[in-house]
Amino acid sequence: MPALKMPALKTTDLLPFAVFGIILLVAIMVFWSVMDMVLVGGSLAIVLIPLHRRLSARVRPLYSAALITGIVLAAFLGACYLTLLLFSANAGTLSSMFTAIAAWLDDPSTNPLSYGVPFSKETLSSMLAQGNALFVDYGKTLVTNLSLILFKMFVFFFSLSALLYHGDWLKTKSLSRMPPVIRTYITRLSDVTVDTLYAIYVVQVIIAALTFFIALPVFYILGYGNILFYSFLAAFCELIPILGSSSTFVLVGAYALTLGDTRGVFITFFLGYLIVSCVPEVYVRPVLVGRRVKISAFIMLIGILGGIFTMGLAGFVLGPVIMVLLINTFRIYTSERKEWL
Repeated sequence: MPALKMPALKTTDLLPFAVFGIILLVAIMVFWSVMDMVLVGGSLAIVLIPLHRRLSARVRPLYSAALITGIVLAAFLGACYLTLLLFSANAGTLSSMFTAIAAWLDDPSTNPLSYGVPFSKETLSSMLAQGNALFVDYGKTLVTNLSLILFKMFVFFFSLSALLYHGDWLKTKSLSRMPPVIRTYITRLSDVTVDTLYAIYVVQVIIAALTFFIALPVFYILGYGNILFYSFLAAFCELIPILGSSSTFVLVGAYALTLGDTRGVFITFFLGYLIVSCVPEVYVRPVLVGRRVKISAFIMLIGILGGIFTMGLAGFVLGPVIMVLLINTFRIYTSERKEWL
């Protein structure tokens, strides 16, 4: 049997894609401040496109895209309303925690380094101010940043609805203009990208729910009361990739430290931080996502954490996707090299 030859590819065939790539890169750099919303909205649309296709068989595609976007918006607003209700109902608890920690930091006799805390008072005060703005003075924070929040919400839902409605058309149109060799690569990589995005969002919800339930006994043992609220706070922070449930246990642990509760510090660190926060992040999430796309959990862990640390919210989506694309591109290349030889 004669050896297979690699199909010829002219340089001129690649020129339009090179130009498009350059323009796309410039656009990302210019609009980077809202690019996270574009990426999250677009990636969620890719996950929901199969549902859009099924609905489009019964109603017009425009109505289907509008309906799905409306459902996502309603779910988002409902979650925000529930969160604000819970935060308002427990405002006294949060305020007392932040006040106690602030007083401990302002005390000249205290030195965080002597307690094994690897941060200066100035750094801790800055972190406390950010946490206070997010969890206690959230009303003031929302009003101050209202225009930016509304604009980002618009970008997110516009990206979601636009890609739902035009996604299949864009894919078909783009593939039809590509050389056959590139079209084959893109098709194979797009399938694994969809699987990766689906796994990211599904696993994120699973991890948040898991965090809530395994945090319940930890806060019960801690004995500070408000068990349901503390567990909800951990799950809420876990649902936001750039926070993570560890922020809740750091806050509660710091509060225990200000009270002189050594037992509470050990509980929040060993049971809360190491088990409730680290085990799902370091083991459960990479294993579940990696199993879906058939990639090592360790590689997925690098992609997830590396993406978040370098790109924030956008990196939560881009990090794993980039790792999956790199690995699968290498697999396709090595597989075809064997065929050509």
